[in-house]
Amino acid sequence: MGVTGKFTWYEVLTTDTEAAAAFYAKVIGWTPAPQGSAADPMHYTVFETAEGGVAGLMAIPPDAAGMPPSWAGYVGVDDVDAYAKKFEAAGGAIRRPPDDIPGVGRFSVVADPQGAALVLFKGADGMAPPAGDGPGYPAWRELMAADGPAAVEFYTSMFGWEKSAGHDMGPMGVYQLLAYDGLDRMGIMTKPPQVPVPNWGFYFGVDATGAAGERIKAGGGTVLQGPMQVPTGDWVLQAQDPQGAYFNVHSSNA
Repeated sequence: MGVTGKFTWYEVLTTDTEAAAAFYAKVIGWTPAPQGSAADPMHYTVFETAEGGVAGLMAIPPDAAGMPPSWAGYVGVDDVDAYAKKFEAAGGAIRRPPDDIPGVGRFSVVADPQGAALVLFKGADGMAPPAGDGPGYPAWRELMAADGPAAVEFYTSMFGWEKSAGHDMGPMGVYQLLAYDGLDRMGIMTKPPQVPVPNWGFYFGVDATGAAGERIKAGGGTVLQGPMQVPTGDWVLQAQDPQGAYFNVHSSNA
């Protein structure tokens, strides 16, 4: 299937990079690996597993002052400029025009027609995060949309994701699974009223969700919901880090 439509990177933008790095190291078990000089205002930290980097951390850029701390997902495409235009033509928006990261790749920040943002990305040759399951690795991607069915139609058309099973959640509607390359990798649903705006959320593997929840609270974060069991039999927990960024953890046991 190629690179187009695959989530390839995850990044938290925050107001306190040092505190956030320490928090995620304890909660997820990542090793923070600073890149370049700490004096650089665009200083970047890579979160690493034993096999290499899977996510990143940086300060909220000056041109995005006032933006709340949040996680962003990078979706691979074969032509960043063309896909940014496709988002715009389909009713979405280009929030940051295509640009190059020297030696890393080309990117653009876009939003779907309901306002949920993500990053389009084409990496430099040979760049690929390690693939793996379990603690430290990305486990799931989830869109809380203003209109779940409309969002499903948008993304299946945009990236070629395939509709898989749908789980009836009663008054909350259908939780629609989406497959990439033959495997379920994403879920889309209409957001509940307490979720203020449409957004993508990301689940990271931990040893056990209950233990991770205790680490979250001990580190100054907030457990929003869970641990709770999902239809696959796995366990998840929704949380905010101490700076307010929303994230989720996932494990095969409670």
